[in-house]
Amino acid sequence: MLGARVIAVAVGYCFGLFQTGYIYGEKHGVDIRTQGSGNAGTTNTLRVLGWKAGLITFLGDLFKAIFAVLLIRFIFIGKYPDAVKILELYAGFGAVLGHNFPFYLKFKGGKGIACTSGMILAVCPLAAPICLILFIGSIAITRYVSLGSILVVTSYLIQVLIFGHMGYLHVDTAYLPEFYIVSACFTAMALWRHKANIKRLFTGTENKFGMKKNQEE
Repeated sequence: MLGARVIAVAVGYCFGLFQTGYIYGEKHGVDIRTQGSGNAGTTNTLRVLGWKAGLITFLGDLFKAIFAVLLIRFIFIGKYPDAVKILELYAGFGAVLGHNFPFYLKFKGGKGIACTSGMILAVCPLAAPICLILFIGSIAITRYVSLGSILVVTSYLIQVLIFGHMGYLHVDTAYLPEFYIVSACFTAMALWRHKANIKRLFTGTENKFGMKKNQEE
């Protein structure tokens, strides 16, 4: 099973290397890493290149995680039927790693929220509705995209713990603690990638959606 875990992460990482925002920008003569916040994710792409670019980036980053999960499911469902859920989670984690730390861009990628959302849809769809409601609701009320992103990853972890306790995750009990730990890693990584945003939220200096963004975001 160790080998299967490594394969799942590696496959996910390879999918995560498809940097949608960066590729879109390059095709339009813009290096997204030198514009706005320098982040290669959806929000910066949207603010620098517009709605179309932002939507394409979001969907590309969302589906690369979904495809990674589905491929691992296809590969291992027959050999490890009881462990396939945890392997899917590792694939999603690998996709986020590839997105956040692409080796060919000097490990400078996005923050992994769209990728994490794709993982949630593919691995734990029960958590998706509340995540979506919190994301849209918080942005509608506060206009802080970063706050919406933070609520997605924290609510995901809380829901995983609740659904796991209730037996709704369809994860073999032998792998449930590991599922919790890997899920916590998603949340921890996202919070770490948003540490500057969190600081600005507390100091009241975070940019709101629709405003020009700080170079540090």
